[in-house]
Order: sequence, then C-alpha cells, then structure tokens
Amino acid sequence: MRTLLSALAFSALAAPAAFAGDSSKVAIGSGIGGALGNVIGQQVGGSTGAAVGAGLGGAAGGVITARDGNKTEAALGGGLGAAGGSVIGGKLGGSTGSTIGAGLGGAAGGALGNEMANDSRRDDRGHYHDGHGHYHGDNGHHYGHKKHKHKHH
Repeated sequence: MRTLLSALAFSALAAPAAFAGDSSKVAIGSGIGGALGNVIGQQVGGSTGAAVGAGLGGAAGGVITARDGNKTEAALGGGLGAAGGSVIGGKLGGSTGSTIGAGLGGAAGGALGNEMANDSRRDDRGHYHDGHGHYHGDNGHHYGHKKHKHKHH
C-alpha cells in the first residue's frame, strides 16, 4: 500500500510539471489510472496482468479527464505510456518500479496525446477550431463564428 501511495504522489506531482492547462489534468488522470491499474493487475496476473491493467487504467484516466475531441488521443497516449512504463519499470525495479513506471508513463503519454490532439485543431494564430465554424482562444473562450467576406456583384 505504501508503494501505491508513493507512486501516485510521485506521478501526480512530477509528470504534469512539463504540461499546462488541460494536459496537466489528463497527465494526472492517466498517471493515477495507470498506477492503480498496475497494482490491481499485479494482484490478478503478475507482470503481464500489471502491464494490461496499467494500459487499461491509463486509457481510462485519459478518457475521463480529456475534453471532447481529445479523448481518443489521450486514451491511446495514456494507455500505451502506462503499459510501456509498467514493463520498463518492472525490468528496472520489480513491482515497485513497475507501478512507478506505469504512473509516469501514463502521465506523459496521456498529456502528449492530448497536446497532439490540440495541435491538430490550431490555426496559424493559435486559436482552436471545433469543426463547427467556431473557434476558441488558448483560454477556451468561445469567439463565435468566423466572419466570411461576401463579394457583392
């Protein structure tokens, strides 16, 4: 239990420092989900169960914390990061290393997936487009429809 708490605290504090805004929430969600899934998976199926549990937990954490339009990328990043971190951490530090690796990998992967989703919707001025003619500033403020210039004949 002490391992789980230290892994959760470390992943919640260390990994989101490199990311801002929505991505820090996704990093925390994916990191905690990955670490919890890892611990449960270890109890059920050893190191293989830990990797599978970490992947599922990291993906679930990414989906829960990401905003609409970013959920798929956050889930993929969080799940793959947590599973990979679990395997690498397990090779380096046993079950404790596996849990810490799942937390850090899930956090980094979820935040990276979320940022990649954001980048694909930004225009040259840094505004987000939602695909419905609306655009939003970096702070999420809704600016309404883009103005179209009509030519008069």
